[in-house]
Amino acid sequence: MPHHHETRQLPHSAAQMYALVADVGRYPEFLPWNSAARIRSRYPIDGGEVLEVDLVISFKLFREKFGSRVVLCPEQGRIETEYLDGPLKQLKSVWLFRDLASGGSEVDFTVDFEFRNPILASVIGLVFNEAMTRIVRAFETRAKAIYAD
Repeated sequence: MPHHHETRQLPHSAAQMYALVADVGRYPEFLPWNSAARIRSRYPIDGGEVLEVDLVISFKLFREKFGSRVVLCPEQGRIETEYLDGPLKQLKSVWLFRDLASGGSEVDFTVDFEFRNPILASVIGLVFNEAMTRIVRAFETRAKAIYAD
């Protein structure tokens, strides 16, 4: 199963980065391969909120919709995503955000996922880490654009 972990230090606050990642409905505006996002439902939980979301991923001839549950925990600076339905066998990601004493923040991202289709899994497996790095960089670029001083 593909696994990716990345930690970045950014000049933006943890709250700013958290807000950017939590705004799932705007992902198609800046995330590579994300052509649509729809929030199915949202409801409060103790210390946060849960979103059930459909994302459409488009890459060359591949176009698939998948559903996920996004658990937003702003007080903990944590966003967790779990797979609900679609072409995957499994998906789990965790974002952690914390302010740095020197200014800015540290953003930690971990993702594990597996496709049901073994052919698709082998194709994606070849470029998985590069794709995840591009996604993290897309968040960085978006943060620079919207939080520019």
